Amino acid sequence: MGNLRSVAKACEKVGFEAVVSSDPEQVRSAPALILPGVGAFGESVSNLKKRNLFSLLQEILQKNDRPFLGVCLGLQLLFSESEESKDVSGFGVISGKVRQFKGDFKVPHMGWNQIDIKNGNKLFEGIDGKSHVYFVHSYYVDPEEADVVIAQTDYGQPFVSAIQKGNIYATQFHPEKSQGIGIKILENFKTICEKETA
Repeated sequence: MGNLRSVAKACEKVGFEAVVSSDPEQVRSAPALILPGVGAFGESVSNLKKRNLFSLLQEILQKNDRPFLGVCLGLQLLFSESEESKDVSGFGVISGKVRQFKGDFKVPHMGWNQIDIKNGNKLFEGIDGKSHVYFVHSYYVDPEEADVVIAQTDYGQPFVSAIQKGNIYATQFHPEKSQGIGIKILENFKTICEKETA
């Protein structure tokens, strides 16, 4: 939902052969996948199911056998449940919940903010551990497994801004809107893809 073309253009800029597709067979055979998204959790699940992609993506994610990058809503969908759409299940490949920001601060969280990068992760190789990236969201992920967290951000409270589990990487921020830092992150993901598919 939402930002498919801008993500595809950013991927092309770093040398990916990017294909925007809702064809299940194309998705099944892709050597790497990026799932971007802007919008509501429940509506996104419904759209994926209408296109016969939800179960397929869930199966691919559970196998965890190829590089995957989730962006914004694409991160949140990795979790089984969201406070935004309480009766709708996500992919459930990361334990935990998607929670709504609550407090005396502006929601949605929109604009540039700093990420605190953890563990020298491959996705952030060559990137300053306190870089600024671009966010637009009202919900954040709350994983049960601390070891999946690769970046955090503070907005009224600390929240998780990037995760990794095996071949699954995902960011709450938008690399395609984060200028030079975002391009470097996509270049790093391309390097990850090349190593995995070599």
